Amino acid sequence: MLPEPVTGLIEAFSRLPGVGPKTASRLTFFLLRDQESELTRELAEALQKLREGTATCPTCFNIMAAGQQVCAVCRDDARDQSLLCVVEEPLDVAALERTAAFKGRYHVLHGALSPVEGIGPEDLRIQELLDRVSAGEITEVLLATNPSMEGDATAMYLRQQLDGGGVRVTRLARGLPMGGDLEYADQNTLLRAIMGRQDME
Repeated sequence: MLPEPVTGLIEAFSRLPGVGPKTASRLTFFLLRDQESELTRELAEALQKLREGTATCPTCFNIMAAGQQVCAVCRDDARDQSLLCVVEEPLDVAALERTAAFKGRYHVLHGALSPVEGIGPEDLRIQELLDRVSAGEITEVLLATNPSMEGDATAMYLRQQLDGGGVRVTRLARGLPMGGDLEYADQNTLLRAIMGRQDME
């Protein structure tokens, strides 16, 4: 019943993560009603620039501006080249950088192991990680995968692959969030908080 351009955009929006058919329809009809404004044109231009103006760093596989040799983090000689933080997605790099606490370099896997979805080691940037570590400059690998079944499975797999390579392998600490109450914490979170307890300084 709907014209093809409308159904085509609804289907395109539906393929975005976290966007269901209803949200996709609302977004499409909002843009359809908003033809008098510049939003539709600006959105189209922004999407075009996104494709043309970005690239993947050949060293760490984070996103960077097109035309650069490597990303800003890999270019920064002030960063600790012996410390490597492994994350699932480029957004994770942005989150860690906001803390201003991590001074090493990154390696972006572009996903996590998920046999259910058919994602295996060959689908991620794992071999490139092993190659970077075997080059000998790295002394510690911090596994900062998400605290999920897939993230934990990926961390365990990487731990096995890095075992015996002469590098220290660490994992992000997990536990209670600041401002959280014990009574509302789930059993898993409390268990990890107890296991990861630290001495008070």
